[in-house]
Amino acid sequence: MDVSQFHHRVLEELSKLPFVERFDFQTEVFILKGKVFLNLKHFLRIYFNSHTGTIAFSLIEEKKRIWGIDFDYLRGWHLHPVENPEEHVVIEQKSIKEIIEDFADVWESCNDAKEEKNGN
Repeated sequence: MDVSQFHHRVLEELSKLPFVERFDFQTEVFILKGKVFLNLKHFLRIYFNSHTGTIAFSLIEEKKRIWGIDFDYLRGWHLHPVENPEEHVVIEQKSIKEIIEDFADVWESCNDAKEEKNGN
């Protein structure tokens, strides 16, 4: 997959999420870097390198990763779970659609937990 195809697929899936405020992507030959803004404290960082095959999706809260799904040739496909974002849990390969769906589930469950904690 090249950068243009990756970009198109990501935008296609992100456009289905009502909580996405805006996004900002930059491309350089075979690299895409982007931020998907969710609110003042949260964004989804996306990185893709078509030359190396590296893919990274990281949910960031106040400059810290709180969840992510990555692929690189050193560690393969792995998850950084909400419970311990520093951990690398081996997972099966995921499509962009599946990654965005997983991200949406995590985002919604994080917000549900915050609402319960705040008594709403």
